[in-house]
Amino acid sequence: MTAAHIRRLTLTNFRSYHAAQIELAGGAGPVVLTGANGAGKTNLIEAISFLAPGRGLRRATLEDVAFTEGDGAWAASAELEGMLGLATLGTGIDPPAGEDAAPSRACRIDRESVGSAAAFSDHLRVVWLVPAMDQLFSGPASERRRFLDRLVLAVDAQHSSRVAALDRSLSSRNRLLENPHSDAHWLDAVERETAELAVAVASARLEAVRRLSAALAAERAKESAFPFAEISLQGWMEALLPDHAAVEIEDRYRALLRDNRARDAAAGRTLEGPHRSDLAVKHAGKGIAAADASTGEQKALLIRLVLAHAGLIKEMTGFAPLLLLDEVVAHLDPNRRAALYDALSALGAQVWMTGADPAAFGDITGRAQVFEIRPGTVRPV
Repeated sequence: MTAAHIRRLTLTNFRSYHAAQIELAGGAGPVVLTGANGAGKTNLIEAISFLAPGRGLRRATLEDVAFTEGDGAWAASAELEGMLGLATLGTGIDPPAGEDAAPSRACRIDRESVGSAAAFSDHLRVVWLVPAMDQLFSGPASERRRFLDRLVLAVDAQHSSRVAALDRSLSSRNRLLENPHSDAHWLDAVERETAELAVAVASARLEAVRRLSAALAAERAKESAFPFAEISLQGWMEALLPDHAAVEIEDRYRALLRDNRARDAAAGRTLEGPHRSDLAVKHAGKGIAAADASTGEQKALLIRLVLAHAGLIKEMTGFAPLLLLDEVVAHLDPNRRAALYDALSALGAQVWMTGADPAAFGDITGRAQVFEIRPGTVRPV
């Protein structure tokens, strides 16, 4: 088996579920969740997304996902056949210790505590596509950076820690700049740390874009209902990285930060660095920016990127990732819907798909495990 897949998913006090369990027969393959809007389909796949580093597919806080009628605690666990064999991954939080106490997320593998959700990546990689991503190409650059960081995180479990550390370092610098009497030596130290983290983050992003771009190019000649996409990473630091040593770019950025202290203090933020970079996506067939393509074309381009990324993960790890596709097929014409099912079948991954209309999954019902979702309950069909 070359696809990590869940055998049993168990939720306790998660979102709309006081308690729920899904038992899956066989290995990888489609899992279809159908039900009315608001029934809790997305909540189920969101729970799975917490079995990966990060804040899940909705980017929710730990408190937000707790069952409203519970004590504030929640848990999600999955028995799976993963990249290291059979394992049980679990995560959640305990009841709040006090009114002002911040929750601490617990992560366990085979009931033994691990340092963070990054350890889950040894067993399972997760990729998702949700409706909130439909405006990715026409929205702000920050959303594309977040999308790119999810792509990097799927192959490099430490990436989120580096991004978080860079954010903290930039925040520290901004706070120091607010005070005109800040110690210059302390600023120098913070900027040195910022430069090191910035180059590390930019390098990881650039490597992911390089690999994904190559994966896309390798599939260009094949007939597809999804338009060919070209991607690149825009930013002065990223432009220099292929031909310059990391230490040289760190020195340049540190000098830039020092020279721009007055400007950044006036702006209230750091105006240069990889936190301002952008992922450029192009509809190669038409030679236009993805943002200028039609709504349907943008969706198709996004699917092309996600499928290529899933294929890249399989190539790099030897295992197809788990795919979470929330309300994807409802907005595809029959030709692209059939093409998506064919691509997913070729990938060989376990794919969890949600949709309000069971008829949209008619082409794969015979080979999918289908569950009807009603508020708080899950029933196999």
